[in-house]
Parts: sequence; structure tokens; C-alpha cells
Amino acid sequence: MVRWISKNYRTFLWAFALALAVWISAVTSADPDETRELPSAVPVQIIGQSPNLVLNSDIPKDVKLTMRAPRSVWALIEADPQIVRAILDLSGLSSGEHEVELQIQVSARPVQIVSVSPHLITFTLEPLVTKTLDVDLSLTGEAAIGYQIGETSLEPIQVVVSGAQSRVEQVMRVRVSVDLSGIRENFDQSVVVEVLDDEGQIVEGVSVSPESVHIILPVSQQGGYRDVAVKVTIIGRVASGYRLTDLSVFPPVVTIFSADPTLVSNLPGVLETQPLDLQNAQDDINTRLSINLPDGVSIIGEQTVLIQAGVSPIESSVTLAGEKVEIIGLENGLTAQVSPTTVDVIISGPLSLLDTLTRQGVRATVDLTGLPAGIYQITPKVEILIADVIVESILPNTVEVIISPIQTPTVTPSPTP
Repeated sequence: MVRWISKNYRTFLWAFALALAVWISAVTSADPDETRELPSAVPVQIIGQSPNLVLNSDIPKDVKLTMRAPRSVWALIEADPQIVRAILDLSGLSSGEHEVELQIQVSARPVQIVSVSPHLITFTLEPLVTKTLDVDLSLTGEAAIGYQIGETSLEPIQVVVSGAQSRVEQVMRVRVSVDLSGIRENFDQSVVVEVLDDEGQIVEGVSVSPESVHIILPVSQQGGYRDVAVKVTIIGRVASGYRLTDLSVFPPVVTIFSADPTLVSNLPGVLETQPLDLQNAQDDINTRLSINLPDGVSIIGEQTVLIQAGVSPIESSVTLAGEKVEIIGLENGLTAQVSPTTVDVIISGPLSLLDTLTRQGVRATVDLTGLPAGIYQITPKVEILIADVIVESILPNTVEVIISPIQTPTVTPSPTP
């Protein structure tokens, strides 16, 4: 037996190789390999970074991969893209500039990585340092006239700046800015901290803890000053068929002053303007009016207020019943019949115009230009001879038009005597 096997072992090897080739061919034909680029980029994951070091240069957020894998593996990757990972391992690296090859991990097999873009990542590691700085408060603008700012409160008064050593060394101060222009009420807000270098430019790439500072600025009104609302006094009525759509005043609040604070405090919270005359108004009104003030009281700033009044026509609608339909554009040698011969027209517009509208100002027509003999459904056209009046609808919306040739009467000859 052993002798027989020793004589035929080559035959066994050839048979095994042939069977293996047939099996591989069958598997490959059923699940062929495909070379593709991943449809979406793979995010770069950083591992192994020392807590005492920080990256001081930008690295790619993701990479593009081209792989070769059986179709069944591609189906798994498409169903779960997290099967593929791109890892940047910083383990054991010290401060300085480095160039590291990305590690590609695929949780499905078999897979061949064809290309990675980018393949090598160049970056710089720097020591992580911190710096504690007092917060500077920058105030710009001025409070409204008659108001004053009290003692300012900041919480906290110091912040910690952290980041790469070269960036933190650029930081010279931290600042919070508040614009006081026209302020009349207490300021109580949290403001984001700005990190600045020695030239007052913002330093990027550092962290601030906390990121914002709570600021309280008390604002109070000085004696003799007071803010009061403005009320518009109206006389007269707009023209018949018109209505007042809007009435506004700017500024709606004015600041008044008196050397006698008691006189100001005893005034009501509203002061009236000089009368605004609306008598027979048909257009919008833009004008300036002064304010009625008691003796000893004056307005701070502009002495008049802007008044804007909107005046618009009252809109309405009417129905014109039985408007006769006219025929236009009929070709020579043809006649036409319209059914129905009249339509109802609903129009809308300013009431004052509708009241003056007569039937002579409305025309309903059907245009038969270029139409041969036949039966047609045509939408009449309605013309209104007064501007700003529109046609809302026509009843019925279409009319039937029958076009036919004009019948020439037959002449019968008289008998010869």
C-alpha cells in the first residue's frame, strides 16, 4: 500500500490542485472581486496622544480609500461604513514634528487596500501649557442722555487659557466687550471672552475656561431727566371711501429734562403731539410735529417727532349682471351666435371708484380672430375702463360660440313673357 502511494503521490497532488482550482473558480464566479473607492471619506481617529501634548497643526479630518474585495464584503461595508477605520496612532511620540503612516483597519475579510489618500500625515506636537489672566472689560459707546453707569461687576475676574505652548505664549490679555450706545436699562448678560496678542489681534487655536464672563452694569436715570411716551393727537377724518390703516410715531419715546426734578416726576407718562389733521386725506402722510410741553420742561435732542399715517381706499366688490357679450375679430363671410348672450361680472376695487362705475365703463368681448366655421368654447375678456379696478370672476366662465358661413340667398329668374 505504501509502495502504491509512493508511486502515485504526484497524481494525488495534481488531483488536489485541480480540485482547489475548481473550488476557487466557483467561489470567484459566485462572489467576484471588485476594486472601488469608498463612496464616502473615512474619518481619521487619533489614538495614543499623550495628555501633556497637543497638536499644533491641522490634520486631515478624513481620507479617501480604494480597496479590492469580494462583492459580498462590499455589501457589508455599504451597510455599515464603520467597518472601515482610519487610525492615526500617536503612541510614544514626543514634542516636535512627525510624519506618521495612517493605519487602515477593516473588520471584514478578505480585503486588499489599494490606495489611501493621504497616506502619510505630517503634524507637530507641542507641550500643553496654561496661563491664568485677569479679564479686561472694554466699554464702548455712551448711555442714553440722562442715564449713567454704576459700578461694574464681573464674574469670574480671571480665566485660564490653555493650548500649544507656541500659541499660549502669544496671548497677552483676555477681554470682554460691551457696547453701551443708547443703553437705558441694566445690563446683565454673559459675554464671550476674547483672547488677544500684543497687537490686539485674536489668537486662534487656544481654549478658554470659562468661555464667557457674567457682566452686570447698573444703569440709572439722573435727576431731572425722564423718558415719556409720545401720543399722536388726531383731528378730522379721512375722505369718504378711505380708511386710516396705520399710524406710527418715531421715536415713540423721548427724553425730557427740567431743572426742577419734581416738575418732571409729576408729569404723566405720555405727552401729546400738536394735532395731526386728517381731514379729507386720500394719501399717506409723512410729517414732523412738535410735542406739547409744560413750561420749564424741554426735550433732549430732536425737538420734533416723525409721524407716518397710512391712508388707503376701502376695498369692496360688486356684481354687474347681464353684461352683453360683444363679438370682435369675426372673419368676412362668417356669422356667429353666442350662447348665453350675457354674462355676470364680479369686480373689486376702491369703494370710491366702484360708486362711479357705469355700464359704459365695462366691456365683455369674445375674440374670434382667425377662427373658421365651427363650434367653440371661449372665455370672454372683460375690460374695465377705470384704473385700480380688477375683474374677480366671470359667470359663466366660458360661452359657446357657433361660427357658420353666411348663406347667400338664391335668386329665382322671372319667366319671359
